[in-house]
Amino acid sequence: MKQEDRNRADARFNKAARAANEAKTGKTDRDAALKAVTDNMAKLKALRLAREAAAPPPAPTVKKTRTKSKKPDEKSPALGDWLAGQQSGGRRT
Repeated sequence: MKQEDRNRADARFNKAARAANEAKTGKTDRDAALKAVTDNMAKLKALRLAREAAAPPPAPTVKKTRTKSKKPDEKSPALGDWLAGQQSGGRRT
């Protein structure tokens, strides 16, 4: 085996070993980042729950009913009249 072939084989081996090491290091970096995010979410959830427990529950909101602007004797236009008005107003049907 020539020296050149040996150097080429060593380079391939080192490249594969370096890639495996970087993959392992990258995984541990991702795991550490994931743990940090999970811990932060748990801390924020605990703070939110404590704040909600300390504050009284909000009063339920009452929905306002809309008053009808139409008078009871006033009727809506017939469908044909309404469609004609829509077409003359520029609406497509």
